[in-house]
Amino acid sequence: MLNLMRLEMKKYHLGSYVKGAIIANFVILAIIFMLIFITKIEGDQDLRNYQTVFGIIDSGVRAVFIIFASVLIAKFIIGEFKYKTITVAFMYPINRKKLIASKLAIVILFTFSAIVLSTIFVTAIFCVVSESFQLLPDTLTFSFIIQRIPVVIMNAVSASCIALIPLYFGMRKYSIPATIVSSIMIVSVVSSNSGNFTLYDIIFIPITLAIIGISVAYASFRKIEKMDI
Repeated sequence: MLNLMRLEMKKYHLGSYVKGAIIANFVILAIIFMLIFITKIEGDQDLRNYQTVFGIIDSGVRAVFIIFASVLIAKFIIGEFKYKTITVAFMYPINRKKLIASKLAIVILFTFSAIVLSTIFVTAIFCVVSESFQLLPDTLTFSFIIQRIPVVIMNAVSASCIALIPLYFGMRKYSIPATIVSSIMIVSVVSSNSGNFTLYDIIFIPITLAIIGISVAYASFRKIEKMDI
């Protein structure tokens, strides 16, 4: 399994996606600083504390990498079925289920790692800049940072599973656009912020969506041995 994952990562040059993830982090940071700048000019009180900003960081990072995951799914799985290049891999003496499972494992691990590391990176940069230039009147405490750790981890776990849902839409007609568009729709519904509140804040919603994502992943390769490509 690990060897298959290593070969798949080498085959698709996963390093290029890492570069894309880094660029996405700076875009998220730029948007947050721009929002704070605009609220200061207009005199709004929306972004006055770290809790609100961290919520925006969570939503932004989660949204970016759920969509990012759909791109990986489209590249690693949907594209191979669409252009029938998967038949070449199926000709080798490799268990089909293990092959698909290795691809999905890469997507899950990449999404999880990207969300955790990106949240840490964006949060750290923002806090340093904020404390240096006093962007927020709020005080950042060590205990508040510690409380964030389990939130970030659970956020990454659930989002990594939710990111698998677009696989269902993509596999129906081997459609790459359907895969990516469905992820955008999921993000727009779940992560849209209204008055510092998102549907993701209702705990049973991310849990339910995560279960759906896992079920979709399982269903995608459950009958793969009998599938006629």
